[in-house]
Amino acid sequence: AFPAFAQDLATGDAIKAAITDHTVQGSMVASGAYTEFYAADGTIRGSGYTGKWAVEANQMCFDYGEGASCWDVRLAGDSVTWVKDGKDDGTGTLIAGNPNNF
Repeated sequence: AFPAFAQDLATGDAIKAAITDHTVQGSMVASGAYTEFYAADGTIRGSGYTGKWAVEANQMCFDYGEGASCWDVRLAGDSVTWVKDGKDDGTGTLIAGNPNNF
């Protein structure tokens, strides 16, 4: 994979616009497959769990009860790439709404 360059990374406003009220289905390098719905109120809903999400500066932050972890985000159409420390750390596909009824 090529290193992420600043001009490729999404702004905070672009992240909010793409993620709010959408489900992302994909896979992370460390933890494997995931499907999560990101509600407008900052709630993450997954299969059997919840968390909180927020955009801080130009990163998306996730908190599942153990403190927030933040990633840079690259957006291309309906594709999302989560970037940690300049390396691609996971990918996903944006799906409108909450089709899994999480």
